[in-house]
Amino acid sequence: MASSTLEQRITALEAEVSHLKNQLAALAVDKPWWEQIAGTFADDSIYDEAMRLGRKYRESQRPKATTRQKKR
Repeated sequence: MASSTLEQRITALEAEVSHLKNQLAALAVDKPWWEQIAGTFADDSIYDEAMRLGRKYRESQRPKATTRQKKR
């Protein structure tokens, strides 16, 4: 009886491993990750706002330009 239960468990595990391998193979693609996600945020106002705020922060970290007066 115990060997029958063990065989059933092994059969179930083998089926699950096979299923997981098939899922993994279906996920495998030839494109790099950055090409796969390109365009994900198209027309997304929240993303646009995040980019605007990031740009604003980076610009605030730049040294201020000094103004020089022209000699005449």
